[in-house]
Amino acid sequence: MQLRVLVYNVRGFRDGLDRVLGVVEPEEPDVVLLSETGARRTLGRFAEALGMAAAGDPLSPFRRRVKNAVLIRPPWRVISHRLHRFPRSERFYPRGALIAQLGRTGERIWATSVHLGLHPRERRRHAEELADVVRGLPGPVVIGGDLNETPEGRAVRHLAARFWDVWATASGPEGEAAGHTFPAADPSARIDYLFVSDGFQVERAFVPHAAPVRAASDHRPLVAELRLGVGEPPSLSGRNAWPL
Repeated sequence: MQLRVLVYNVRGFRDGLDRVLGVVEPEEPDVVLLSETGARRTLGRFAEALGMAAAGDPLSPFRRRVKNAVLIRPPWRVISHRLHRFPRSERFYPRGALIAQLGRTGERIWATSVHLGLHPRERRRHAEELADVVRGLPGPVVIGGDLNETPEGRAVRHLAARFWDVWATASGPEGEAAGHTFPAADPSARIDYLFVSDGFQVERAFVPHAAPVRAASDHRPLVAELRLGVGEPPSLSGRNAWPL
């Protein structure tokens, strides 16, 4: 079974909802992992325009929001979802992971949207916690988001040692434009990622380059085509020896 996943930091839709739609809609993703989702009403309009259902952060009247979301297209449906808040985040910039269980007839997977912080120690600490939480989930897992770090960073290396880095697995270290997603106008850094557990075959990964992507956000999305229900991916290029 094929699964098309798109990972995107949409900068709160501040550059225009229609512009983001113009980037995402042509890719026809089954699952969208978003960060910096902005207002709940705007996220709802975005999902409705795509014909998708959204699992966003729950109401938190006494705490700042962690604005991650998972969107899914029928026949997939959201079975359950929750927000895992990372402790010891910066007070005004809380971080966390939106974890959703998705299902369709005969299939169950987990999708996790994450956005890590700007400080290396915080990123590493939260990556370690994320890996522990996700490895306890009963079933295949996809993890995607803006990690604010290049592949040499300690947080990324920690996750790549435990899950498959889709870009590295599909394209190799010298893949298309090295997977650069930031800044959108002239990408020079790979800081947006998709990781998967065993149980997925990675068939393709790419960063869209059509003109609309330059003005829709400060990031470009990452798109991956996966096949569910198979063994390990064909290459070990995206995963280091366990443990790191």
